[in-house]
Amino acid sequence: MKFKALLSSKTNDRVSTELVDFDEADLMDGDVLVQVDYSTLNYKDALALTNERPVIQKFPLIPGIDLSGVVVESSNAGFKAGDRVVLNGWDLSMGHHGGLAQRARVRGEWLNKIPGNLTTRDAMAIGTAGYTAMLCVLALEDAGVTSEKGDVLVTGANGGVGSIAVAILSKLGYRVVAATGRPEHSAYLHSLGAAEIIDRAELSEPRKKPISAERWAGVVDVAGGPTLVNALAETRYRGAVAACGLAQSDALHGSVLPFILRNVTLAGVDSVNAPQDVRQRAWDRLATDLDPQKLESTVQQIGLAEVLEVYEQIIPGKVRGRIVVDVNA
Repeated sequence: MKFKALLSSKTNDRVSTELVDFDEADLMDGDVLVQVDYSTLNYKDALALTNERPVIQKFPLIPGIDLSGVVVESSNAGFKAGDRVVLNGWDLSMGHHGGLAQRARVRGEWLNKIPGNLTTRDAMAIGTAGYTAMLCVLALEDAGVTSEKGDVLVTGANGGVGSIAVAILSKLGYRVVAATGRPEHSAYLHSLGAAEIIDRAELSEPRKKPISAERWAGVVDVAGGPTLVNALAETRYRGAVAACGLAQSDALHGSVLPFILRNVTLAGVDSVNAPQDVRQRAWDRLATDLDPQKLESTVQQIGLAEVLEVYEQIIPGKVRGRIVVDVNA
């Protein structure tokens, strides 16, 4: 059986991607075959497709770190035909064919069942970005950050992780301060629940002081680099920072003073290889703690072929919110 897929190839260090007819017999090993309904475009997908970083480790490969759909066949005891499933990360788009295709054969231990009140489209409107945002919120909660302790900062707030982090935190009662370099998105961020918008330039330049006036009870940071260093320097006593990205830089040239003078927690958040119990906890919370109307306001939906027209806009920050890919459109 043949189906539509995007396929990335590499020639002389140049990565190119095209829409092809792919044979099911050429899918990689796995114990669950999924009829894919939707995939997404994330920052990591853009890095892979532009070859900005070596995300894809073998070629040719179907890209896409996310997928949702319905099980067609399964020899895994945890899944049966008809189950609605979601897959985020693991080896997708690195060493295993990913979600930007109409079918996928994967390992059952990579899959989660979609909570009953969410559709397969909802699952990809959330996607790795929203699931990562929820992991960040859980990290703040686990570190003792509560809504009455003060403002929570979200950096890169107009992006996929940031948008959904703002929506979740505001629904949970936190006063959210959204940092963005795109002031034209202020109304959008207020609609998601941000109480205040600040210019990312306030945080993005290196500073001389290793510790600053206390501002944040908690932080969700997607930027890394000076932004993360400055956020740490402004975090309140016994506050916490959940770091999940490197949109600005993967460097961290800071000071230990926030940790030893203010007892600040820096919690690293990995969405790719998170254990299944952690993943399911996040998905169960997403089903209750994310306003469906706010989620929908973050979504731009495209077809599989349109991916090739859109992905280059992601890294420079020209895309707002979430991109859902209807692989059957």
